[in-house]
Amino acid sequence: MSFLLLFTSACGNKSSTSDTIKIGANLELSGNVATLGQSGLNGVMLAVEEINAAGGVLGKKIEIVKYDNKSDNTEAASVATRLITQDKVVAIIGSMTSGNTLSYVNIAETNKVPVISPSATNPDVTVDPKTGKVREYIFRTCFIDPFQGTAMAKFVLNELKLKKAVVLKDNTAPYSVGLAKFFVEAFKNNGGEILADENYTSNDQDFRSVLTKIKGLNPEFIYVPGYYEQVGQIVKQARELGINVPMGGGDGWDSPKLVEIAGAAPLNNTFITNHYSSLMPDPKVQDFVKKYKEKYGSEPDAMAAVGYDTVLVLVDAIKRAGEATPEKIKEALKTTKDVEGVTAKISLDENHNAVKGLVILEYKDGKQTYKAYVNP
Repeated sequence: MSFLLLFTSACGNKSSTSDTIKIGANLELSGNVATLGQSGLNGVMLAVEEINAAGGVLGKKIEIVKYDNKSDNTEAASVATRLITQDKVVAIIGSMTSGNTLSYVNIAETNKVPVISPSATNPDVTVDPKTGKVREYIFRTCFIDPFQGTAMAKFVLNELKLKKAVVLKDNTAPYSVGLAKFFVEAFKNNGGEILADENYTSNDQDFRSVLTKIKGLNPEFIYVPGYYEQVGQIVKQARELGINVPMGGGDGWDSPKLVEIAGAAPLNNTFITNHYSSLMPDPKVQDFVKKYKEKYGSEPDAMAAVGYDTVLVLVDAIKRAGEATPEKIKEALKTTKDVEGVTAKISLDENHNAVKGLVILEYKDGKQTYKAYVNP
């Protein structure tokens, strides 16, 4: 675990008597989805740098205590415990994936420390599926998978005019399983036909067998709601097998590594739902892109944007709370309304989910191109 830690005195998980407010970051900085966490952290640190340069919040500077959860559920739970019990943070930003975030929601609830995820889209993150009750201390600044899956299903049916689809999902990842479920439901309910719902696991590298089976079904579209590391291999191997139909997925595709893994040409005719596009003409977006490029020397992807926005939402809550304690922050997060972010003007609903739209992007020659904006 790597960490950034300023040595300050603290009393429990309470507002520090020093000149800093300690916020944890539980992110995927290595492992199979490392670029999600790396980009997310870049966005977080850019926002914190700007806020601290402007005087901080409540007269104090923000201090980010960051650990690498190694893209692993067990490690993510361990990181959360350490941030809460040892570092005494007043809130946790993270994680980027639904599975990693779900691994410690009960830890946060038990210890009464708010968690706010930039990109964990599975509905179960904020609402306990066993009880149907909202998790009091868990929030997110992203849309959720019922919206994301439905948006892609309708796009395929109404814009691409394709009626027969196959789903290929990672049945070990809550994100992939949930997103597949909502795509299938919406696709069927709007007149489409699902020819097959196939599975792989998070350790798989060779997908030729299942892809050969899929090829024999003659689908018009293949939905792959996974993460970029394996999605890249799936797209590459599908094209090598002569499967040239359109393919698509969700925000888990969004990584600079995707093009490296799949290749630019195989990604042609693929589509994703995402949190934002750096191509959007909105002045807030273009200002963010400019600042990010100046600091990091690269184009900010969606994970960077949602990381940035998550800090803005959290700082807004701390300001309105009037003090940086977990309980006050949690209560303020519940009433978040119209925070001006890069990805959207963000409000949180009764289930602690962000009410915001999404973009649909197409890959052309290794570059994302803007296709459509879908309102919530």
